Amino acid sequence: MLKVIPINQLRLGMFIQQMQGAWFEHPFWRKSFMLKDDDDLRKLLVSKIPSVVIDTAKGVDAMAFAPSPVLPLSVPVVTALPSIKQRPISFDDEKSRASKLIQSSKVAVSSMFSEVRMGKAINSENALPLVNDIVASVSRNQNAFTSLVRLKSKDDYTYMHSVAVCALMVALARELGLSEDQIRQAGMAGLLHDIGKMAIPDEVLSKPGALSDDEFMVIRRHSEFGHAILSRSQNIDEVCLDVCLHHHEKIDGSGYPHKLKGDEISLFAKMGAVCDVYDAITSNRPYKAGWEPGVSLQRMSQWTEHFDQVVFKAFVKCVGIYPIGSLVKLKSGRLGVVIEQSAQSLLTPVVKVFFSTKSKTRIAAEVIDLSKVGAQDQVTGHEDPRVWGINDLNEMWG
Repeated sequence: MLKVIPINQLRLGMFIQQMQGAWFEHPFWRKSFMLKDDDDLRKLLVSKIPSVVIDTAKGVDAMAFAPSPVLPLSVPVVTALPSIKQRPISFDDEKSRASKLIQSSKVAVSSMFSEVRMGKAINSENALPLVNDIVASVSRNQNAFTSLVRLKSKDDYTYMHSVAVCALMVALARELGLSEDQIRQAGMAGLLHDIGKMAIPDEVLSKPGALSDDEFMVIRRHSEFGHAILSRSQNIDEVCLDVCLHHHEKIDGSGYPHKLKGDEISLFAKMGAVCDVYDAITSNRPYKAGWEPGVSLQRMSQWTEHFDQVVFKAFVKCVGIYPIGSLVKLKSGRLGVVIEQSAQSLLTPVVKVFFSTKSKTRIAAEVIDLSKVGAQDQVTGHEDPRVWGINDLNEMWG
């Protein structure tokens, strides 16, 4: 029998079916488990969760001193999935909400990955609230979450890369016109695509220097390890399994693990390949600094043997020819950082100018919407901030 009890009635031996309240307010990645550890009980008692649903058929019942509403077994505890359609809002309006979601995502994903390292199986239903929140954020503003999550530190890369790829997959799925269910599937696949890295020794996974040939071969096995982990987990669909196993395949057949080529690679795996590479090369890693996002897109556009071009072009439309956070040069000779995309054209973003290439000095910052009628300037190309000695670009927009 399913029963709702207040948090202060919890005791060891209860089987928790579901926690009430927002998913990011409870201290566990799992939503269903046997409560048998004193530390777990203490964490729940000091959390912001007001109540939980217990299953008295699988664990002990609540004490008789307080009434508890009973839920018939015929009534599902999990509510229907919310619609992913959201009212579009500006980058600035979504920025704060996206930042908070990114922080809570880090806690959730690190908890999930830790459990996988300990040999525990995954239930994708536990990850669904996180995926739904990311879908909602991307729906409100295409760029806020996907841009801010790129600012992860090198120490957070393993966890936050999965969150970033989840968001990029959601944005790309929306751009490709996929259904709501497919958008969620794409997001879940992105979140779990690198789960096999939890089977890689940490001294190899986080090595700051170049990998040896043997270590590189171990890293390459992560897609197969991940497929095996997901295959013995709960509620994992074929899209997740496919993206996990095949996100390193290349259009020309030179990828791994199966050297698939062209149409042998599914749409979702092609999407995973683009999103995985973009986040990887734009992020700071233990062994290298990330590339500027605009430069990254330029280089990816040259790797025609790697990506499906229809998928890649749709991805560029998602993040912009001049992605948020890019350093660009204007016709006037000024440098600026892209702070928002324009609804009118990918070529006319909103830019915060702050540097003169003529005097090679900083100038008073000014925000310019290049899409506005009468705008006197235009972007002429990407710039490398290191060339100009600019090391605070992220602080200017993020």
